[in-house]
Amino acid sequence: MTQDNLHRDGDAGRGSHSKFSKDDFINRLRAIRATRWVRFGLVALIYILWVIWMGNPWLLLVLPLLFDIYITSYIPLTWWKSSKSKGTRMLMSWVDAIVYALVLVYFVFAFIGQNYKIPSSSLEKTLLVGDFLWVNKAVYGPRVPQTPLHFPLAQHTLPVVGTKSYSDLIQLDYHRLPGLREVERYDIVVFNAPCADTVALKVPEPDYYHLVELLEQEKGVPDGRAYIAQNPDIFGEVVVRPVDRRENFVKRAVGLPGDRIRIADDIVYINGKPLAEPKYVQHNYIVPVNSPVSPQQWQEAGVTMADAGVGPQTEPSLPYQFYNVPLTAESLAKVRTFPQVAGEIQRLSALTQPLTTGIFPVGEGLGWSLRDMPEFWIPRRGVTLHLTQENLPVYRRAIEAYEGNRVDVKEGRIYINGEPAEYYTFKLDYYWMMGDNRDNSSDSRFWGFVPEDHIVGTPMAVLISFDGEQSGLGAIRWNRILHTANPDK
Repeated sequence: MTQDNLHRDGDAGRGSHSKFSKDDFINRLRAIRATRWVRFGLVALIYILWVIWMGNPWLLLVLPLLFDIYITSYIPLTWWKSSKSKGTRMLMSWVDAIVYALVLVYFVFAFIGQNYKIPSSSLEKTLLVGDFLWVNKAVYGPRVPQTPLHFPLAQHTLPVVGTKSYSDLIQLDYHRLPGLREVERYDIVVFNAPCADTVALKVPEPDYYHLVELLEQEKGVPDGRAYIAQNPDIFGEVVVRPVDRRENFVKRAVGLPGDRIRIADDIVYINGKPLAEPKYVQHNYIVPVNSPVSPQQWQEAGVTMADAGVGPQTEPSLPYQFYNVPLTAESLAKVRTFPQVAGEIQRLSALTQPLTTGIFPVGEGLGWSLRDMPEFWIPRRGVTLHLTQENLPVYRRAIEAYEGNRVDVKEGRIYINGEPAEYYTFKLDYYWMMGDNRDNSSDSRFWGFVPEDHIVGTPMAVLISFDGEQSGLGAIRWNRILHTANPDK
């Protein structure tokens, strides 16, 4: 609380020298100025509305404490104001201000929104690397913190010291407060990464599950998990993070609960119909050239030098030099006019073998690829699925990791928590998230469904943006300040 909120005007710390009595209580009430009653009334009203939003009447037990802080001052929270030591008064005034600021930030970040920095190009050109976003948590309804004991300015690791920024001694069940609406198709969504529940601290990339698959399938390790645990000098400590303390990802909601989704030749089909691509969707293209393309040309086409590279590449099997660049439809049309282009521009996925390792469902060996996935159903809360050994690999992680069950397969039968199970009713809604920069995005095609309890909010606006290829004031993208964060909605 502020210093003004912790004592009555001109009467700091009096509660520490007074005993409770009826006369003393009445005298305290009479001594309070009208403005102080007004302040208490506003704070109490806001708090009561918050309790109604939370849906937990037990929180009303805090009202007497607020009454004492603003009105009666029996609890000597401001004892230090009457201290004879100037050093004590100065130190405690700083502590008072810092504690108040942290409490305020905690509640704002937990229930209203917070800033988020775009670290990768998975949503280029809709969102740019270096964008700082304001993420609105009230739209879908904020989650009540599942890990309430955490430092509000750090996701999972404290800067400088490198230690955990949270304590998992207290873990609350998932609960989301009422919001304005549900997640809609094409929404850009910030969520906790489903693949970041387990982390090998020295090897954060690839994520733990893809690292296990890499060790087992490409390195010939019999048991990847055991190998990681037995080699902490290589992989570091393996930690399990609570849902709300995992890394934040930002992607576009493509598939909604209850949808049937299929990917064929890079085209996403929802319920049997091809999905219209957002305006700024990019695919990688091979651009054959007879001489280098200048940075200015790339800039005019909306391509960063980081995407274009420092110069054309060479490949012994190809008779030309080429650039491998992500392009929107608009950028592709512009690049086709470059005088250096020496042949047909083709999509990269049409020239390469499809990637089948590391693809959802991870470790199940189904042979799915980034550009081709057979049709499957996205789980919806309250809907029952007929489980078979053919579809279990698609839903096993959702049933086990996200909904807290144990799944076993014995003698051709599926068991859930030790009981034979032919059907399973899902407890959560799930989403299929993809990046707009389709060939450069770690998204649901790699790690699968996003449970509703992982969803943080939706970005509303770009607060400020910095171009890493520039310096000084030139690095500020002035045209993106307060720019909408989701132009397709």
